[in-house]
Formats: sequence, structure tokens, C-alpha cells
Amino acid sequence: MKSFLKYTLATVCGLLIFSIVAVIIIIAIAVGSASSGSSVAEVKDNSVFVLKLDGVIDERAEEGSPMDMLLGRNDMSAMGLDDIVTSIRRAAKEDGIKGIYIEGGVASFDSPATAQQVRDALKDFKKSGKWIYAYADGYTQAAYYVASVADSLFLNRTGMIELKGMGGKREFLTGFYDKIGVKYQAVRVGKYKSAIESVTRKDMSPENKEQTLAYQNGIWQHWLKDIAESRKTEASKIDQMVSDSILAFANPEDYLKGKLVDRLMYPDEIKKAIKSKLKIKDDDINQLTLSDMKSLPEEKEEKGEKVAVYYAYGEIIDQQTSLFATEHSIIGNETVEDLNDLAEDDDVKAVVIRVNSPGGSAVASEQIWRAIKQLKAKKPVVISMGGLAASGGYMISCGANYIFAEPTTITGSIGIFGIVPNFSGLATDKLGVTFDGTKTNRYTDFEENLILGKDNSAEIRFLQSHVDRGYERFLSIVADGRKMKRDDVHAIAQGRVWLASDALPIKLIDRLGSLDDAIKKAAELAKLKEYHTENYPEPQPWYESLLDSDKKRGTYLDSELHELLGSMYEPVIEMRRDAQRNRLQARLPMMLNF
Repeated sequence: MKSFLKYTLATVCGLLIFSIVAVIIIIAIAVGSASSGSSVAEVKDNSVFVLKLDGVIDERAEEGSPMDMLLGRNDMSAMGLDDIVTSIRRAAKEDGIKGIYIEGGVASFDSPATAQQVRDALKDFKKSGKWIYAYADGYTQAAYYVASVADSLFLNRTGMIELKGMGGKREFLTGFYDKIGVKYQAVRVGKYKSAIESVTRKDMSPENKEQTLAYQNGIWQHWLKDIAESRKTEASKIDQMVSDSILAFANPEDYLKGKLVDRLMYPDEIKKAIKSKLKIKDDDINQLTLSDMKSLPEEKEEKGEKVAVYYAYGEIIDQQTSLFATEHSIIGNETVEDLNDLAEDDDVKAVVIRVNSPGGSAVASEQIWRAIKQLKAKKPVVISMGGLAASGGYMISCGANYIFAEPTTITGSIGIFGIVPNFSGLATDKLGVTFDGTKTNRYTDFEENLILGKDNSAEIRFLQSHVDRGYERFLSIVADGRKMKRDDVHAIAQGRVWLASDALPIKLIDRLGSLDDAIKKAAELAKLKEYHTENYPEPQPWYESLLDSDKKRGTYLDSELHELLGSMYEPVIEMRRDAQRNRLQARLPMMLNF
């Protein structure tokens, strides 16, 4: 009888939970359908495009769910770099839009190159003869870099500017693992291949410090030059201000003296300033948000031949095996299939691949490289590097005809590593667990011995030879793609990370330029006089990602888990990632903090 009641109660609870979830999904779909049917914006005369620098700005837009709308999540959360740049360009062409108002905030750019692309689009907007105003209660460093392009830059009278230079600290867990009896066994090729250091050292190696400081200095100098040019001052003066004090704690009047802002004002005063610019007094300001700009009717005419723009961003993985997936990944077999489809599509005359990846599985990276090389045999392929195109991200790029990169793109990192944790200290020494068994051959239990064996030096030697072969293969792929000698590649490889501006003279890339430059080059190689672009793959509708973990983006549940765990999300998910990764990795350290 007790069992009957127990199972009956469990069944009732299950049905109740299912019903609640179903009702939520139905309501969300209804809200989505209703909102999508009435969300077309209109450009009224004397309008202003309001660009809020708030939220996370990623490579490409992901469709927001109706639940996001219900919860009032910010406008930027549903937008990517592609939508931001497209909206700025659209604003330049719309006669009704007189200017752009940049509202500063705590924008988080996935890389310096992403911030630069937004800034470059705003700089191009000014060529239309229209104005840009910027205002914030406080500017984060990246937000200020973008906003500094404005004609007039304003700050709250009690506001702050967080200019501080490039840098940051990275955690090293070796001491912690020592305490609990876990030892990470790492093998690598390349003295600069530093991804393993967080679990094998207690500090940065001299080589890692060398390469990190090199690209940080390169990015900082580039940003200083851009800011100084817009603010009509000298880069050295701004750099000196940052060196002499903590600017975030400075008196706002010092920002005026240093020409970092044009005027200090309260929020109501910026409204008056914009109304004065629009030559209106009591009327409300006609505003268009990013969502409004995205909903405007399509203006482009698909003339000429088709150039495909394929977005490949995120960590490169063999397959998605967890319900709580990475935020966005390049899945090896799916990407290969997509590229093969583009190769067979006779309507596509050239392909531009937008790569923004720190790398990942060496096996998946090589499969994608081969697919790109086979695609190149049928039609021109041009790479456009985003914020990161390093290690496996660089490997896949080598299969193309031509490589473009943004000046602050981080690339290179030609190297391979393998890493395996050993728990014998924890299991045997601390917990008293011992292991014994039988086997038919000497290395039948090599996996168990790597993880639990006291003496696994023989297995480590085999793993090292495996990594060595992977590195030699990586060198041959780069040498073949870049038309270089193996020894010349090795001299600049060894896992070394390069800023794109430094990668150009050593032939790792062909030219500094934007996605538009890459598209023009692809059309030129295909000898197209008239062309249009189409983006691939198609964005996944939000409802397909509720429980679908077999796609290139994270699940809806993953995003909810992110909000629930907050700062603990990355460490928890990182443990899951490590368990799923291929033994052979061609990737950067997991977190590059800008």
C-alpha cells in the first residue's frame, strides 16, 4: 500500500510539474507571436538612434526568448555585433534619423576587436554628416573607447571613467590541487603554449608573461591612438594620466582638464542638449533602439551573385554531449557538413568565414580545416578573423585563399597540448583507496594508470609522442596554407600568441581589414561584378533551444543556469567541459581578460 501511494504521489507531482512547464512554454510562445506581429518600427522625421552600451556584446545575434521580454532583459542582450554594425549603417542612410545618442553603461565586449568594430562603424557613420552624442553616469574602459568617437562626449557631474590600461590576473590552482592530492599531468609542444599553466604552475612562466604583455601593450597603444585622435589630444598625455593615478577615483573636473570629456552634466541636461541639436523644445524625442532598427523593413536588394558569410565562433569541440552546453560552440561534424553544403551550392560563388575562436579539439579543428580546403577547390574562400582566431581557430583559417584580421585580433598560438589529472594522491594517500586488477597486455589499463597510477611515466611518454605528432601536423598545415617552410613556421609557432598587427609581417595573415574587406576580396577572387551576401548558418529559433543540446549554441536552460549561479557558473561548467574535451587540444588559455 505504501508503494502504491508513493508511486501515485510521484506520478501526480510529475504531471503537475509537466503541466506548469507546458503552460509557461505556451504563454511564452503566445507572447512571442504577439510581439513579433506588432514589433515593426517606424522611422519618424527628426529621430535619434539610441545605442545603449549595456550587456554582453557577442559576435553574432542570438534570438531572445519571449521569457527575456517578460523579464525585461535589456535590449543589448538580444543583439550581436552583426546587428549593431548593420543598425549603425542603416541609421546613416535613413533621412529621418538625424544622429546617434550613445548611452554609456557596463558593456562587456567579447574582445578588444569587437569594441573596435563598433567604434569603426560609428566613425564611418560620421561621414554621413550626422552627429553623435555620448553620455554616461560612468564609462567602463571599453565603453569609453567606443564612445570617444562621438562629436560631443558628456559625463554625469559625479560620474567616473575607468581608463586603466590592459592587464589582469589569472588564477593558478596548483596549490589547491596539491592540498587535495590531485596532480595534473600535462604535455605540450611549444614553450609559449600556456593553457596548462593554471593547473601545473603557481605563477606565469616567463614566456607566457612575454607574449601576454606584448599583445596587451599592442592593444593598449592602438586604443590610446584612437582615443587621442578623436579627443584631439596626445596619446602620451592620456597614458600619463592613467599611469599617475587611478582615473576611476579622479575628480570629474580632471576629466575636463585632460580633454577626456567635453562637459559635465546631469541626465536632464543631456536631454536638453539633444533637443537643442534637433531644434525642438517641448516635444518628445523620437527614439529608435537596436530592436527597433532590427525590425525595420529590409532595404537590400539581392542583386548579382551570392557570397556566403559563414559564422564560426566559440570553442571548437567534437560534439555537444551535455545538456548544459557551452554558450556557443563550433561543433566539428556539424560545421563540416555546413561547409560541404556550401561547396555543393551552385548559387554560392564565394565564401567568407568569420572566425572568432580560441581553438579547442585538435581533431575537430583538422576536420574543419580539411572541409575548408575542399571548399576552396570549388570556390574562393576568405577568412575574416574576429577577436580571436588562435590555435585551432588559426588552424582552420589556414585552409582558405586569403586571411584578413582586425588590428587587435589575437591569433597564432600554433601548438598542441594534452592534459590528464592524476588522483592517486587523493584516492590512495588521503582516502586510503587502493586499486588492483588483471590485464592481457601491458597497456590495457593505460587510461586508469594515467588517472590513478603512482608510476605512469611510460604512459606519459606515449602521450608526449602523440602530442608531438599533432604539433608536426599543425606545422605542416600552416606551412602548406601559408606557403612557408616548416622550420620558418616553427620559429614563430611554439604556441606563441600574436596580435594581428604583429602577425602580418611574419605572414600569418595576409592583410589587416574588416569583414567588409574580406567580402570584397572574396568577390574579387570570384570575379564578381555585382554581388550580395547571405549569412550562414541560420540562427536557431529560441524555442528549439529549450532542451536541445545538439546545436552550436547553449541551451535556454543553460542561460537560466548562468543567471542562477552567477560568478560560480564558469568554474562549475568548466569542470564539465574538461570531462568532455578531446585529449588533444589546440586552444588558448580559457579566459583572456580584457
